[in-house]
Amino acid sequence: MTSAAVAAGRMPLGDHLREARTRLIRSAAALVVGLVLGYLLSDQLLEILRAPIVELAEARNASLNYDSVTGAFDLKLKIALVSGIVVSSPVWLYELFAYLVPGLNRREKKYAFGFLAVALPLFIAGCVTGFALFPHMVEVLASFASTEDSTILQASYYVDFVVKIILATGIAFVLPVFVVMLNFLGVLSAKAIARSWRVVVIAIVLFSAMATPSADVLSMFLLAGAMTVLFLGAWLIAHLHDRAVARRAARLTLREA
Repeated sequence: MTSAAVAAGRMPLGDHLREARTRLIRSAAALVVGLVLGYLLSDQLLEILRAPIVELAEARNASLNYDSVTGAFDLKLKIALVSGIVVSSPVWLYELFAYLVPGLNRREKKYAFGFLAVALPLFIAGCVTGFALFPHMVEVLASFASTEDSTILQASYYVDFVVKIILATGIAFVLPVFVVMLNFLGVLSAKAIARSWRVVVIAIVLFSAMATPSADVLSMFLLAGAMTVLFLGAWLIAHLHDRAVARRAARLTLREA
């Protein structure tokens, strides 16, 4: 593969396949390293995840339950897999991005780099927030049961529940970036975003109420406020972009006239 071919955006099929194989091997190696680290740290991670159950056990009979002989080992492998994907994500995300970028034009590259530069920090912040909030969600949801009842949770289901909470919060923080991207691509206008603000705010408040303990109103308002500010920021960027596009169109019309 010559530098001229790369500069022109052309690459033979064989070179494409060889590059894809090389990047897949690097990504797989990083994932294996992450899996090993995740397996070695699985006990410590499980202790962190078990903390809300320990707190529940102080007020009622609560415990994690393994429903099969291999349940504990399967859970360690699941924790190792999730941890490995997270730990190795900088490597495989870079390899994926580096493989796709040469096929984009200049405008698409600008949008792609801008999207990643904003989306990744927001996703990480959202995941950290979800990790901090999941004990409160466990507390709220378990509180619907009577104190005379036993809370016996299937371990694999419980870990899946926590992972989904963390991922859902991370994605919720990134959604405004998708809104901005759709606006820049001409799919969603700032006016359409503004018209949906009531639905968005209600969804944010409901999510925040579920994610925080019922007695901790301050945490609910902080989470809802952060997500609302992100939504307003997305609308403001879309509004400014639409105004700039309208001005360019008006200038072009005047020139043609």
